[in-house]
Parts: sequence; C-alpha cells; structure tokens
Amino acid sequence: MKIAILGATSQIARDLIISFSQYTNYQCILFSRSPDKVRTWLDGIDSELVYLSYGYTDFMHGEYDAIINFVGAGDPARIKETGSLFFDITYQYDQLAVDYIRVHPECKYVFLSSGAVYGEVFSQPVDSESVAQVPVNYLNTTNHYAIAKLYAEARHRALSDYSIIDVRVFNYFSHTQELSSRFLMTDIIRAIREQCVLKVSSENIVRDFLHPSDFYQLIQCLLTSCEVNVAVDCYTSEPVDKFTLLEVMKEEFGLCYEVSSEAGCMVNATGVKSHYYSLNRRAKELGYSPDYSALGCIQSESKLILRQD
Repeated sequence: MKIAILGATSQIARDLIISFSQYTNYQCILFSRSPDKVRTWLDGIDSELVYLSYGYTDFMHGEYDAIINFVGAGDPARIKETGSLFFDITYQYDQLAVDYIRVHPECKYVFLSSGAVYGEVFSQPVDSESVAQVPVNYLNTTNHYAIAKLYAEARHRALSDYSIIDVRVFNYFSHTQELSSRFLMTDIIRAIREQCVLKVSSENIVRDFLHPSDFYQLIQCLLTSCEVNVAVDCYTSEPVDKFTLLEVMKEEFGLCYEVSSEAGCMVNATGVKSHYYSLNRRAKELGYSPDYSALGCIQSESKLILRQD
C-alpha cells in the first residue's frame, strides 16, 4: 500500500511513520514544507523501508492508495499564535487532498480532526448523540481551531461518494513529545526533570491520553476497512482524572506538586474543558479495540522519557 502523509513533520505523524516502519511494508511518501528536515529525521530511523520526502508541489503527480493529513498545529501555544490563519492552513491542505481523491476516487482519505469540533461544553464527556456548541454571537480566538476542523468535517460528509474518515484526537501522549509545549503532561514531565514543585489548580479534570500503538492500531483499522465516509473519535480503555494522575506520577516518578491559587495557567487555546474525552465508540465498528488506558499510556511513555535522563 502506498500512503501519502501530509504534515510529516508533526510529532503524531512521525510516531505513526515509525510504527509503519516496524510493523508493515507500506511505502510512505512524506510531504511537508521542510522536506530536507524530514530527510534528516528519516536518516535516524532504523528501518529497511524506503521513505520518500517531498514538498507539496510534487503531491498531485504521485499515485497513492491512501492519504493521511496531519497538517495543523498541535501545540496550544502555536494554535493561539496562528490565530485566524488556521482557517486558511486547514482549508489549503484539505483541499489538496480533496482535489486528489476527486481525480482518484479509489484513494482513501484520512483527516486528523479534533475533539474540539464538539465545541466548548465539556462538563460531561461527549458521545454519539452530542451536538457541537459554538457561541456564534461571541466568537473569539479559542473557537478558530474548532470551527476550522468542523468545517472540514462538514465538507467531507458532503463528499459522500468518497471514502473519507475524520479522526478526532482528544489527547495524545508519546515519549517523543515536544516537552516545551504547554500541556498538562509536559508540565508534569518538566517538573520531574527539573525537580521543582508543580503548582496546580484545585479544579479536577478528566482526560483520555491515546498511546502511539493504539493510534497506529486505529489507523490500520481505517486503512483496511471497507469504503466509508464517517468521523470516529479516539478513545482508550479508560480515561484518568487529574489528581489520580498526579498521585501516580508522584509515587512512580517523584513528582512534587501542590494545589495553589497561584498555579500557572496552561495555554487553553481551544477553551477550558473539564471532561475532554468521548464515549462515542463508532471506531469499534471498524475493528478498533484499545490496549491501553490513559493512565497506562502515561506510565509507559513517561518511563521512556525519564529513562533518557
């Protein structure tokens, strides 16, 4: 199978490329705005497979069985900095893929979406009956990311004659994580490394951290499924709340934390969400069954990160 990967410099894309190199014989053609940077990274992969790295001008000339589109800022700070440009970026590269499948309708298209498409209300986890809630009269920068992804998904459902699958990622954690990014887990890892006290707010939140191998399993299910035009939510075997997570990180890795009203605020580029995870199990119909819980993901990947110190 020949797979075109758009946005090959993203962390989650690189994790998937490594998984492909370990478990499949797929030929991956990688596209990015920095193909030389990707080639340098590829030199460090222990794989017998040959990967090709190009700029986007070469994309339409290739032949692919599937396209996976990772283009989009994953770091909350980057999303906030990108602002309104995120609409243009999302549309530009989504249109590139759509133009290709219109010429090659047998090609499957997998689009990396986000749980943010459900909007701002996450007082409870979402499910298959949830509706997107957007404050149309009070839009601000925290809505840009969600609306851009939602618009892309709406276009894809309208293209019902094509096999397009939107994958809504909620939280993802890997030992390859860029630790300078502003997520709860990266703040925790930095505090452990620097042996400093992490100040946290008293608010408890619930998250579902997807393991790289479960993400790979999900993508494999989608690539080998029959032709469908759907959106699926990522999920693990069980989510985890913040204070359970903090206690486990304290016991296993020596994290020091304290609840404080002076807690530094993480960047919430898409709004504050107390229960940011999904109970929508549509992916199960396509063969997906996660091996890891959110806590199991954190434990295994944190060991790999901290072992490097």
